[in-house]
Amino acid sequence: MAAWDAQSGSGIRFEWGPAGASRLASEVACLVTVDVLSFTTAVSVAVGKGIRVLPFWWPAGAAPEVERTGAAKAAAVYARQSGARLAVDRHAVTPASPWSLSPAHLRVAPFVARLVLPSPNGASIAAATPPGVQLVAACLRNITAVGSWLTSRGYGTPQRPVAVIAAGEQWPDGGLRPALEDLLGAGAVISDLYAQGAGPLSVEAAAAKGSYEGTADIAGAVALSASGRRLAGGGFVEDVAIAAEEDACTVVPVRNGDGAFASG
Repeated sequence: MAAWDAQSGSGIRFEWGPAGASRLASEVACLVTVDVLSFTTAVSVAVGKGIRVLPFWWPAGAAPEVERTGAAKAAAVYARQSGARLAVDRHAVTPASPWSLSPAHLRVAPFVARLVLPSPNGASIAAATPPGVQLVAACLRNITAVGSWLTSRGYGTPQRPVAVIAAGEQWPDGGLRPALEDLLGAGAVISDLYAQGAGPLSVEAAAAKGSYEGTADIAGAVALSASGRRLAGGGFVEDVAIAAEEDACTVVPVRNGDGAFASG
């Protein structure tokens, strides 16, 4: 008997957060991670410039200072060992360190061959996905490109299922906060996959698809979401606008053997 939580029999599945990614990783042929504000949007911008992006899990804002300090040291070590530059906090960019999780910053920052990109949500999906599992970074900017890449390789069938994972955010206690923008981004990918003949959908995937297709103003919803308001209130209105650029990008970031996202 199939496990109740595997969404068995469907070609397209949907789940939330690192726990969902970890659960479905062994059940599917490919995982698609969606973190619209801002990890996978930032990855799409960086990879579009030819930068190979190495995800690095970062503690959320409510984490103890000692944990954040330890993560900063570990990220610096990882960047040195990987021959990469290290992205900094959005508020800490300087001419010497112009790379951050901000898509707007990455658009204007100089090219580097490899970039370690810390993130508390999107990078946690990568950390929860075993190295041998195909992992694709999707956002609202590359919907059709991701759908075409997956279907052209035979993904999205009961024999080679795809799981679309909405990263979500975190509450102050560390619990998963389902994020509207990630539900819409995941639903967009699922909608495109289905339109290209993939399926069938699990009921979870169908619900995400319906959320996207039933939202008349995607850009407005992203901007007015809790995450969008938080970023805009912190001075990063442009990041929210870039994240809502539907189908503006043809790059499909795919994790390769050394753990970096590069153009697939």
